[in-house]
This record gives sequence, structure tokens and C-alpha cells, in this order.
Amino acid sequence: MDFSVKSFKGLASEAATVFTRAVQYTEEKLGTSDRTELDAHFETLVQRSDRTKFWTERMLSKTEAVIQPNPNVRVEDYLFEKLDKKRERHNNTESLGQDMIDAGTEFGPGTSYGSALIKVGQAQQRLGRAERDFGRSVHTNFAQPLAKFLEGDMKTILRERRILENKRLDLDAAKNRLRKAKSTDHQADKDVRMCQAEFDRQAEITRLLLEGISSTHANHLQCLSDFVDAQMTYYAQCQQYMADLQKELAGMSIAVGGGSGGNSSTFQSMFSPSSPTGGDVNSLATSNRKKARVLYDYDAHDNSELSLMVDEVRSAPVVHEGSL
Repeated sequence: MDFSVKSFKGLASEAATVFTRAVQYTEEKLGTSDRTELDAHFETLVQRSDRTKFWTERMLSKTEAVIQPNPNVRVEDYLFEKLDKKRERHNNTESLGQDMIDAGTEFGPGTSYGSALIKVGQAQQRLGRAERDFGRSVHTNFAQPLAKFLEGDMKTILRERRILENKRLDLDAAKNRLRKAKSTDHQADKDVRMCQAEFDRQAEITRLLLEGISSTHANHLQCLSDFVDAQMTYYAQCQQYMADLQKELAGMSIAVGGGSGGNSSTFQSMFSPSSPTGGDVNSLATSNRKKARVLYDYDAHDNSELSLMVDEVRSAPVVHEGSL
């Protein structure tokens, strides 16, 4: 019974406090009651905290979208992560590479098209793995620290700010009671002093937490540097993989069919970099001639044409537009 009475008294006291705060808040909104204002430096710290929260949430959201563009997959990964059952999955680039390899195998590794598909597919898989490594690095070194700040320090700051606001309402309500007292009310004066002490103590706690945002910015600056390093590594890998692939393909004889008369041409350097624009006469002369493998037999109709045999390799000049 004693316990029940104490519990009831505690609930009644808490309800009275909530009601008093609500009345004070309403009177402030109506302009019928004064409120204690915090100093300008404190307000500046509060504004910086709010901006930090807003932009950190935005950057985290966009970073997660970069790592995994599919929102459904992001939700699935989040749930598995909470269950400690994180699954490795192939990304779209790796899946494309695997399909290219399978197609190349089906068409025949000995054919030009099949061989090229396999080489390009293998390159896509390397690009996909680099993409996964990039996402993992960004998640660990950039996204996680941002999320940890929002879930930890920022929630603490918001909680302490709410407590400070409640202490301020208690203080201003006590001041109003003291002003409305018809005679000297020692209890009202005591309540004001007690509320003022609690408010000052909470304001100092909150101020220290808000000033800690400076350290947060310094930490996030290092995380930003790690993000840039991860991007540099990722794009450098991609550039190297594509340069190697281009060299491989440039060394192949790639057949290109076309024309309604069955005439076709094969260009060995289809995937080669653009020909030089000047300066090196030898390389320019070489770039003006291309080798071609004949795909079909062809009988010349007159002296202006050549008779060709299938699989025969011919060297032919390249006529550039503008030289005609």
C-alpha cells in the first residue's frame, strides 16, 4: 500500500510539472509571459548543431545511394546487417560480365566475337569487384562514422537540449509565480533559486556538448579525405582495367559484316586508340593502312576489282574524310 501511495504521488507530481510547463509554453506563444533567453554564442552553437545534423543526414543518404542505388536492396542489406547475416551479392557490373562470358563461351571462344565477349566480360567482372571494394571502403571509412555520429553524439545533444528547454520552462514558470505573489513568498523565491541552479547546470552541460561539434567536424574531415582516397583508387583501377582491355582487343582481328552484296571487312585495330593527329610520320603512315581478313570468296567483275578468297588477309589503305 505504501508503495502504491508513493507511486501515485510521483505520478501526480510529474503530471503537475508537465501541466505547468504546458501553461508556460502557451503563455509564451501568446506573448503574455516572458522567457529566459540564452546568450548569442549559445544560439550560434545551436544553429551550427542543427546545420551539422541536417547536412550529415543528407550526405549519409546520398552516400548510401551511391554505394547501392537500389533502395529495395539497401533495405534488405540493412535488415541482414541487423541480423548479422550480411550477404555478399554480385553487383550489376559483375552480373553483366558473367553473362558476357557465358555468351562468349556459347558462341565459341575460337570466334572473334566469342573471344571478345569473354575478354570484355572478364574486364567487367574486374570492374565489378573494384566497385564492391570501393563501396565497402566508403561504407566503413565514411558512411559508418557519419551514421555513428547521428546515432550517438547527435541524439545525446538533442536529448540534453530537450532537458534544457524543460529546465527553462520550469525556471520561467517559477519566476512568474514569484512575480504574481501578493507578498513575499519564501517558497516561491526558493523555487526560483533552485530552478535557476538546475537551468545553469543543464545549460553548461549542453554547451559543452555543442562545442564538441568542432571535434566532430575535424573527424568528418578525415573521413572525407578517406572517401576521396577510395574514389581515386577506384577510378585509377577502372582506368587501368579498361586500358588493358583496349590493348587486348586491339591485338585481335575483329570481323565486321555489312552490305547487301555479301561484302564484309575485318579491322584488326577496331578497338585501338585514335590515330595520331600529326608529328610522327611513321605512325601516321601506319595508321593509314589497315589489315583485313576476307570473310567470303569474291570474283572480280573487271580489272578495277580484286578477286578474294575466304580467310585471306589483305592490307588496304584507309581513305579519310576530307582527303577526297
